[in-house]
Amino acid sequence: MFRSRVAGGMFGTSGVRGPVGEEVTASLALAVGRALGVETDRVVVGRDPRESGRLLTDALTAGLRESGTHVLDTGLAATPTVARAVGWQDADAGVSVTASHNPAPDNGIKLWQESGQAFDEEDQDRIARRIEDERFDLVPWDELGDRTEIDATAHHAAALRKAVTLDEPQTIALDLGNGAGGVTIDALSGLDCAVETLNAQPDGRFPGRPSEPTPENCESLRELVETTDASVGLAHDGDADRLRGVTGAGEFLSGDVLLALFARAAVVESDVENPNVAVPVDTSLAVADALAPLGASVTYTRVGDGFVAARATRESVVFGGEPSGAWIWPDQTLCPDGPLAACRLVALASERPLAERAAGIDTYPIRRESIETTEKRRVMERVETRVETEFADVRPLDGVRVDLDDGWFLIRASGTQPLVRVTAEARDPETCESVFETATTLVTDALAEKVD
Repeated sequence: MFRSRVAGGMFGTSGVRGPVGEEVTASLALAVGRALGVETDRVVVGRDPRESGRLLTDALTAGLRESGTHVLDTGLAATPTVARAVGWQDADAGVSVTASHNPAPDNGIKLWQESGQAFDEEDQDRIARRIEDERFDLVPWDELGDRTEIDATAHHAAALRKAVTLDEPQTIALDLGNGAGGVTIDALSGLDCAVETLNAQPDGRFPGRPSEPTPENCESLRELVETTDASVGLAHDGDADRLRGVTGAGEFLSGDVLLALFARAAVVESDVENPNVAVPVDTSLAVADALAPLGASVTYTRVGDGFVAARATRESVVFGGEPSGAWIWPDQTLCPDGPLAACRLVALASERPLAERAAGIDTYPIRRESIETTEKRRVMERVETRVETEFADVRPLDGVRVDLDDGWFLIRASGTQPLVRVTAEARDPETCESVFETATTLVTDALAEKVD
């Protein structure tokens, strides 16, 4: 079972993710625990509200303990709480049992380094090979590791309160999406903000709204902000590693605009000469344009918070972010910290209304679409072959990005779902549609081609 999973790539851009009982099972979690236990003495473990997380956490911790590893169990906790607790607890690694923004039938496993950065490809490959070869190091009965419950959430909330300063307390509308982001309530309440919540009861079925905080899924939040005196609306996904925002006027901020706002603030606050902001290759031109007047620039990475975090370790990088809602302040942590982003956004709103800030960011037409396919590898191979022969300026950093005189497009396979993602942008709507059609046609033609 594990041999086929490893051969096909056990870990995606955000760890192991998939349907429970099919791709993600207790036996897989047990094997991951055993493999990680070979190289660790202390590991922090936590989970999001999905009911399957209890079973998977038990299996994972059993594998760790059989290897002699001591488990520090946060219980239900935001993924950034788990990641940051690795350093706070002087542990060797961390594990989040979560499928993040994926739907309720899914779950997953994400691994964290001592620094709070996600395991990189080399780290993940090492664990996967150990599982494939069943190279474990189980200990006798009298050397088993123990399992201790810890309260990392209180520590996280305290760290958030220290990280920001508000000009004055704000009234906040917060949509937790039935996820694990309750630490944001604790932090903002501790900053004397009035917090009105939506979907605040943790429930892994996500009955209030789908887990991913998209504009469509956050319509209730937008309406709440628009009809109250809230200065900002905040929305998390299931494990609170993501944060999306709504202005006091009820406008849902696009991921690119929010990235530009966070990036500009980080550059202004830094004393770094020629600062960079790390962004994935599917980021809008609007971010680079917003940074240019400040003497800052973007540095492109592959899509995935782990790749952004790896680039953020460079001294010149003052911030890293993804339009999907993952935000990294390297002076605080190398994990995407949705609750920290929530507090930072409230701080920006306390200084100047978010609607005014957003109005200062030039935006361009951009289209993003995901095309379902169970053959994403074959599709990408065919797309890459055509792109290399038909276009001159091709960047194969992550999938293929093609820069044109009047725009650009990116085609890449999702690292966690059976999807091929297409992004296209241009400085006027007509060109954007034309570029998007060119890109999507490349994918649909590849899908239609018969297997040799």
